[in-house]
Amino acid sequence: MSQTQVEKFNPLVTNIIEGITDVKGENIRVLDLTSLDNSVCDYFVICDGNSNTQVSAIYNSVERVVRENIKDKPWHIEGAEQAYWILMDYVNTVVHVFQKEAREFYDIEGMWGDAKITDIES
Repeated sequence: MSQTQVEKFNPLVTNIIEGITDVKGENIRVLDLTSLDNSVCDYFVICDGNSNTQVSAIYNSVERVVRENIKDKPWHIEGAEQAYWILMDYVNTVVHVFQKEAREFYDIEGMWGDAKITDIES
């Protein structure tokens, strides 16, 4: 991960990306929703894993890195038991950790096509 890629983001998003890359999460994208009217939050951070085991590992890593580095925790978590699509709601930032086929099916990026999208190289 290039430091210049993530230094433009706030500490929460930066730490989320670190948590994802620590366990080899793939296809990381940040959707900046701040310029959109009626958006549900400021940022979506989206990534995928190859199995429910990896999706769980990404979720656990993000939660640990954010807690240790900036003393924050998700307000709400959904899908952790199945590890098919885990949503971590940090209020102004929402993390979506998908298995690849779920990401393709739900196409979050397509639904928020007007957002500014940044691909993060891992």
